[in-house]
Amino acid sequence: MNDIPAFPVTGRFYSTGMTLRDYFAGAAMQSFFAIQITPVTRDWTREQMATWAYATADAMLKAREAK
Repeated sequence: MNDIPAFPVTGRFYSTGMTLRDYFAGAAMQSFFAIQITPVTRDWTREQMATWAYATADAMLKAREAK
């Protein structure tokens, strides 16, 4: 389920684009920077933020499958 394209292009040229998981993780990361969730998370490393973003993306994909 993680390889669903977010922006597929069809026609003469074909590209799968970025995955939906990557798109969701990017959106989660944007929200992280926009609101800086808690004082604790402000001290997170980039790796911790990325891990959180992909965990959020995985939860979004799981919820999407459930409906």
